Amino acid sequence: MDRYTTFAQSGFGRSLLQAVGMPAPVALQRHQTHSPLLRAPVVIGVARNTAVTQALLRILADSQAVVYAARGEGLDNPHPLAKEANVSLGSVSEGEKLQALLLDVSGVSDSSELKVLLRFLQPHLPQLAASGRVLIVGRPPEACAEPKQATAMRALEGFVRSLGKELRAGGTANLIYVAEGGEAQLDSSVRFFLSPRSAYVSAQHVRITANSACTLDWQKPLAGQVALVTGASRGIGAAIAEVLARDGAKVIGLDIPQAAGELQTAMARLDGEALAVDITAADAPKQIAEALKSHGGVDLLVHNAGITRDKTLARMSDAFWDQVMDINLLSEERINDHLLANKLFKKGARIVCVASISGIAGNRGQTNYGLSKAGVIGMVESMAAPLAKHNISINAVAPGFIETQMTAAIPFAIREAGRRMNSLSQGGLPVDVAETIAWLGNPASNGLSGNVVRVCGQSLLGA
Repeated sequence: MDRYTTFAQSGFGRSLLQAVGMPAPVALQRHQTHSPLLRAPVVIGVARNTAVTQALLRILADSQAVVYAARGEGLDNPHPLAKEANVSLGSVSEGEKLQALLLDVSGVSDSSELKVLLRFLQPHLPQLAASGRVLIVGRPPEACAEPKQATAMRALEGFVRSLGKELRAGGTANLIYVAEGGEAQLDSSVRFFLSPRSAYVSAQHVRITANSACTLDWQKPLAGQVALVTGASRGIGAAIAEVLARDGAKVIGLDIPQAAGELQTAMARLDGEALAVDITAADAPKQIAEALKSHGGVDLLVHNAGITRDKTLARMSDAFWDQVMDINLLSEERINDHLLANKLFKKGARIVCVASISGIAGNRGQTNYGLSKAGVIGMVESMAAPLAKHNISINAVAPGFIETQMTAAIPFAIREAGRRMNSLSQGGLPVDVAETIAWLGNPASNGLSGNVVRVCGQSLLGA
């Protein structure tokens, strides 16, 4: 239990902590079933009207959001496109609280035009509500035809990282790079980053490429889909299974035979299926394949199972090294290869892997773990192109400090440091990882592949 955060959220606690200059974390707004995408108005700013602007206005119209248009130096007029999208654009009232600030800079051609960031955000940031969102949309630097545009687009990453550290009251800032022709794939990512589902995701950037458009029920985006989740008996794995089931998936939860009882109980609550398999066993891929055949294959595979066996490298045993590598990385490769060879990934299937901030920033005493999780990231990046030929996407989440049984066992001082060393000054919850996986696993996220998204509240480690 995080008693510090509980204390900080009381009136007296907040006043005291602010008086002595200590961080005062707020209660983050998280998704509630049937809640609207946006609880307060969103302001949209446009550097220059493009196909991205048109797509963003359509998404806001579909979500029935209250939308205001920003006016000012360097900002284009989105009203003509808003009329086409059937969006009525209002104006911000003084003192009115705003849920999100959405800026389209896809039309920026060089860095001299980036002052639009200041012109748009500066007057509106004071009105951003608690757990407010800032989302910037641009073009992938590597896809820009002109070097000056590529320079400007790459600069956005530093801006978003810095802004994320300035926002208060649970606010987050994120960046989407969308390739030309990929505008139809913006829906799921815009909805995720603007909503409470992304409560513990900040200062991240993702790349969206062109793919086939997808029509679905946003309340049940995984309806009729089969999802396999490894390590599903408890903790983050159980939370992933629960969120995917909430979104309509038929969940097959997998865990080691020793956890069969817990797994069966967890799956029964979700009307799911329990599969007790040791993923390091030689015949594990075959056992998994047999279980999936009765469902016609799998739509979403979540590689969540993982362990730690911590020792400094000088004291590392072969057993600790081998166990971590086999469970955290090698088993995932074997399972992917077998399912692919046996054509058990359905059309448009998605693979989501759970990496770790330790695979990005490293951690003393975790050379084996850091190696395995960096390997997961390497697998995602290297397999994106080969899997795309089979119409399969692959992405990863990299959790930071998440409140679980494992982190509860960490010594007090280290645990408190882990909780506070991020821009939100608190640990995340298993549901934060699960919501991010549900977004990446959404059929409408088929334009996302090869991305690694940190779920860490913008941890200072590896930043």
